[in-house]
Amino acid sequence: MSEKITPVTEDEIDDIRVSLDTDEGSIECRILTIFEVDHQDYIALLPLDEKGNDNANGDVFLYGYAEDEQGLPSLRYIDDDEEYEAVADRYDELLDEAFYDSIDD
Repeated sequence: MSEKITPVTEDEIDDIRVSLDTDEGSIECRILTIFEVDHQDYIALLPLDEKGNDNANGDVFLYGYAEDEQGLPSLRYIDDDEEYEAVADRYDELLDEAFYDSIDD
């Protein structure tokens, strides 16, 4: 059985940035979470402004996520509307769970 290898520690995860190349140029993002939908992994990315701060309008990018045998990540654009809707719904559920968990604390 193969084990996932993550090249970072729990303490480092908040400092990881992902750079996306788009038609408008490169966009630096912070990883919000990696989560599963129907046995596939997805990632939620928060685009940062030009100063490296979270964007003010709350945009979030959702992509398919995978790691190869060496633990190196790759992202996949979600081009199927039904798949994207399921991923977006799950992400919204995660936000709701986090909100209610914060109230309970």
